[in-house]
Amino acid sequence: MIKRILLFVLISCSLGALGQKKREFAITITDPSNLLSAETKSHLTLAFNMQYPYFASADGYRTKRDVVLEIANGETETIKAKAGEIKVNSDWVKGKSLKKINKELQAALTRNWSFYSAKKKKGYKLTFISKDPNLDPTVRQNLIDTYFEIYPTLVKTFNNKSTKDVLFVVDTAYKAVAEASGNRILFSAGYMKAHPTDIDVVTHETMHIVQGYGYSAGPVWLTEGIADYVRYKYGVDNVGSKWSLPAFTDKQSYTNSYRITARFFAWLEQNVKPGLIAALDQQLRAHQYTGESWTNLTGKTIDQLWEDYSKNPNQVELKYSDKKSK
Repeated sequence: MIKRILLFVLISCSLGALGQKKREFAITITDPSNLLSAETKSHLTLAFNMQYPYFASADGYRTKRDVVLEIANGETETIKAKAGEIKVNSDWVKGKSLKKINKELQAALTRNWSFYSAKKKKGYKLTFISKDPNLDPTVRQNLIDTYFEIYPTLVKTFNNKSTKDVLFVVDTAYKAVAEASGNRILFSAGYMKAHPTDIDVVTHETMHIVQGYGYSAGPVWLTEGIADYVRYKYGVDNVGSKWSLPAFTDKQSYTNSYRITARFFAWLEQNVKPGLIAALDQQLRAHQYTGESWTNLTGKTIDQLWEDYSKNPNQVELKYSDKKSK
């Protein structure tokens, strides 16, 4: 059983920023009356090393790394835990196995979140954490459903080596829209409250997980343009999300990223080379992309392609996903 637990820990602790330096965590056990045996202290330390790094990666990268564990029989019947602090009932923990201590510490840490679930479907897993007590349950379920509907398709289409174990965190302290980092996607609670129908933010962000390019693979505009093109092509309800690709103007550039670049890519797919975006995606993941990739794949430079697009930008048929029409 310990081997199985350790395997779970190795998988869980892999959740975090791709390429980020390994974070170290430390626990100090305060037991002036020597109420805990050496074996119990060892079990508590092992359980901490199993559970706390995962809790910190989900809770936020500013979560305290140094944690103090103290005896507090008057405050808890078992274990009480939060960032930087663990309190244990010495009577309860006495003689407990590592398995039971590990399970109780995990439960204590997850109680810091308003919602926690871990679901599996057809080989794919999603752990969902909400730190927002006011998150609409319907929005939460829509985000979960979108993951299981779209992520397997993206994995099979673009990168079958992608992880099948993903973490969603809805955070009240995060003020942008959403971001993907390693296996984790961080959502702004404020944004989801203001835009409850924008479920295809999941499509864009899970594509970043599938991309998995690492550092220095290519320009940001290309990475984000591909993610929004994928949202356009594979999104489950772009109409319901009130999301569309903007009309061309002469003030635009292919380096504008996101929807502007994505519309250019839709035009390229229909008028220049079907499968071009998938080919570029493969090159980026293999770190084989260069400025010459456009010429090698299409016979023209990126600037020449943009010039062609600017001359006839409306020569593209755009179709948006709409759940109501299904």
